[in-house]
Amino acid sequence: MAQCGDFRGPIGQAEEMLLDLDGARLGFYSHAAKPGLWIAHDSPSARISGSWSMVGRMRDERQLPHRKRTFDRMLGDVVGDVEVDIDGDVEVDVDGFESVMVGECDDEQEEEVEEDEDEEEDEDYALRFEGDMDPLAFVDVDQNGDLPYQQFERLEYEALAERKRKALAKKREEEEMNAKESQQDIFGADIDDIWNAFGPKRRRRAGEAKRKGRKKVPGIPGASRLPPEVSRKLGEANLLYATRKNDEAIALLKEVVRLAPNAPDAYHTLGLLYDAMGDRKKALNFYMICAHLKPKDAALWKRLASWSTELGNTGQVIHCLTKAIRADPDDIDAKWDRASLYAEILDFQKAADAFEQMLVLRSSDVEVCKMVAKMQHKNGNIQRATEVLEKFIDEHSAEADFAAVNLLAELHMGNRNYAAALSQIDRARQMYCHGQALPLDLSIKSGICHVHLGNLLAAERDFEDLRKEGLDDLADLVLDVGDTYLSVGRHHDALGYYIILEGNDAYDNGTLSLKIAECYMAVDALEDAIRVYYRVMEKLPQHVDARLTLASLLLRCSRLDDAINLLKPPQVTDTSVSGLYWWQNGRIKMKLAEIYHGQGKLYLFLETILPAIQESLYVESFNQKVKGRKRLPKSVLAERAKLLEDKQDDEVFQGFGPIISRNDRAKASRAKKVLAKRAAEKEEKKAAALAAGMEWESEEESDGAEAEMELKQSPLPNLLKDDEHYQTLLQACKALASIQRYWEALEVIHHSLRVGNSLTPEQHDELRALGAQIAYKTSDARYGYECARYMVQQRPYSLSMWNCYYQVVSRSEARVPRHHKFMLQMRNKFADCVPAMIICGHQFAMISQSQGALREYLQAYKQQPEDPFINLCVGVSFINLSQGFRLSNRNQCVLQGFAFLYKYQRLSNHNQESNYNIARAYHCVGLVHLAVTYYEKVLQHFEKDRPIVRLPYESSTFLSQDFVPEGRVGGHCDLRREAAHNLHLIYKKSGSLHLARQVLMDYCRP
Repeated sequence: MAQCGDFRGPIGQAEEMLLDLDGARLGFYSHAAKPGLWIAHDSPSARISGSWSMVGRMRDERQLPHRKRTFDRMLGDVVGDVEVDIDGDVEVDVDGFESVMVGECDDEQEEEVEEDEDEEEDEDYALRFEGDMDPLAFVDVDQNGDLPYQQFERLEYEALAERKRKALAKKREEEEMNAKESQQDIFGADIDDIWNAFGPKRRRRAGEAKRKGRKKVPGIPGASRLPPEVSRKLGEANLLYATRKNDEAIALLKEVVRLAPNAPDAYHTLGLLYDAMGDRKKALNFYMICAHLKPKDAALWKRLASWSTELGNTGQVIHCLTKAIRADPDDIDAKWDRASLYAEILDFQKAADAFEQMLVLRSSDVEVCKMVAKMQHKNGNIQRATEVLEKFIDEHSAEADFAAVNLLAELHMGNRNYAAALSQIDRARQMYCHGQALPLDLSIKSGICHVHLGNLLAAERDFEDLRKEGLDDLADLVLDVGDTYLSVGRHHDALGYYIILEGNDAYDNGTLSLKIAECYMAVDALEDAIRVYYRVMEKLPQHVDARLTLASLLLRCSRLDDAINLLKPPQVTDTSVSGLYWWQNGRIKMKLAEIYHGQGKLYLFLETILPAIQESLYVESFNQKVKGRKRLPKSVLAERAKLLEDKQDDEVFQGFGPIISRNDRAKASRAKKVLAKRAAEKEEKKAAALAAGMEWESEEESDGAEAEMELKQSPLPNLLKDDEHYQTLLQACKALASIQRYWEALEVIHHSLRVGNSLTPEQHDELRALGAQIAYKTSDARYGYECARYMVQQRPYSLSMWNCYYQVVSRSEARVPRHHKFMLQMRNKFADCVPAMIICGHQFAMISQSQGALREYLQAYKQQPEDPFINLCVGVSFINLSQGFRLSNRNQCVLQGFAFLYKYQRLSNHNQESNYNIARAYHCVGLVHLAVTYYEKVLQHFEKDRPIVRLPYESSTFLSQDFVPEGRVGGHCDLRREAAHNLHLIYKKSGSLHLARQVLMDYCRP
């Protein structure tokens, strides 16, 4: 060991010194060397042990003289005392921290410690109970409902995530250190780095043993040796287990678990104890803890997988097999079992990946290859499944078998690649048959491919063997051949194979009969098809499509009553059927209603289809509300309502709320009301539950959005989307109007317009027009008014639209409050609209405001002075105005009125109607002698009656005349009866009773 004399002088006069304070050697800078280079003068004793970091490199004093002086001054300040003992050891006291430099260091032990730490970082995750973790709590299901293995998976995930975060942090720290060292290489260490090197880090004192690696328990990675007390208790527990003192052994082992929670032997013994006591589930959980503490024990993991299989816990079986594979990556059986379990739980992606990994290890195993193809096919990756099989057959043709070729052919056929499938089958015939016949299933597949490719003769040659074999075991192949012919439209050939299977209980279950009936229909054998369909109804009474097809066949054969009996509900209900009965299906009701409609059976038609229409409209309205409803969660509402409660905390604005926008304040107010409403509803539900004697379970709202209400199923889902259903809706409304059920018709129209977003504009207009026409018959225009008003708004200058509108308003017994406002809007918006002027004039005339009526009529007269009806209205208004008491120029009004009436007569070609109106005007003003003259002209002129114009719903072809309203038989063109009645009043008033009686007898006799 070198002495202090080797230092070439006292410490204070030494050359510039470099201290490697990380356990390295003590080196010196030599002026003989080139500037910037280090020459290390070292000796075995010149070591300073500890864990200090390198101070830095000192450059040539000629280059950086201030660095030299600073470093010397620092050494003079911090190095308080240096002593050399007789053994050559140097002891340095630095600021109260002791650094012991010994002659020999346990470098090998330090390296061993570092290696042990690296091994612990690199090895797989192993369960460790630390802190407040209770190992016994993992035996039972936790509060979240997780099984023990699920809890361990969560712990492992968290541990691996933490390890990954530490690795990323360490990587960033190393990058920063490398960047710092690069900077020091260029500029050298500064004073901060030097002071940090002498920071408050603990140094080993003289005689203190170095830290060594943890002593491992053989076979248990990362586990420490057990304390003697724990080992003794384990021995006592094993002795108690051997003497069958199970309760005492369990209590003692739980004490061991408390003292040494990471000792796997205690859990293993607990598993043995509970297994002996018959508690297999708890024993399995203890074994599970033991296995997680010894993750490399593959045999234990496989044993736990076997136990979990017996208990039916598939998830735990997969977990154990995964651990076993991690412990023994070459265990093919465990990999096969795990992949099979993935397929069992329908996780085909993981199953395919697992079998793919096995195929890498066993590339020549045909069973593994077939499983890969099957899993990829079930996962929807047909291309990958095909590639795997084709590659295997190409590279390992000797190991391939007919099953692999059969599977590959099925994949090609499923992908409609019949040429490729046929090519693979022909290749298998050449490679494996050697002059012998193909297996029957491959031969049938070859024939099916020929059928799809149009080679019917070759297909029949492949199908010959099928007819020779017995049909008991080959019925599925016969069915495949029949289905193939049916798919290509060869119904005769398909029927020949289907008939072979008739009477086979395994296949003749209704589905086969459906295919046979379809073939009979295709070849126009309707009676045979009906016979087979009736057989289908016996086996499949709930099959709606078959029932509708049979009804159509019966109608084609003119068997109307049979079709009705087939579709109408039965007298006795079958209670064994779950769900909807076949007669509740909307398509059944539509078909039956169509039959009743064609027969003209109105009441049966409405009885069948009207409830379904009303329910469909209600369901559609409900579903639209549910779709548009977005209820905010309680947390969001509480956050909004909090704005109304926040107060300022400072002294100046104390007591005032924060400044928020008007929109936010409105949201907060609504949120507060909603919270109060929900709280009240919750209390009501709680009170109702307690009153009913039920336990109240509070359902707290989560932070997420509330679950949406379930949408209801409509009996006629295409009511407002399909044209056929829409026509049925119109027919139902017209039928309701024809039997004077106006309210129901208007209600259906109203709801259809509300929810009919999918209706075209033409269909909207048609429904509104029908609603306006039907509303004319009602005494309340609640529904019809909206339809008529919309029609007028769409066509403001249409006389027919205004006519319909005013009919609805004038027929309504109740007051229509929106009518006057609407008329005012239309008059202001369309100042030149003549129909609106006339209707306003009529409204004034009805309330005896003749001046207002005359004003509106004269404005219409300015627009159309040659219109007979407008001249009539103006003339009548002047006559009515002349009847007032406060009128000073009564005679002038009468003359003006008759002037317009005579113009009206001229424009009407002196017809019967004009004579009657003039006579009525003379009668009104008291000029009865002139009125008699014009009444007599009316009696002398005969006006031919014209047919009454029916409304559209009254002229429907399926309605009988019995449903036409009464009193609409004759026309209304001949006015002789009205003129005779008025004339007899004049005669009667003048005393000529004989003339009055004679007029009535001549013209008013029924």
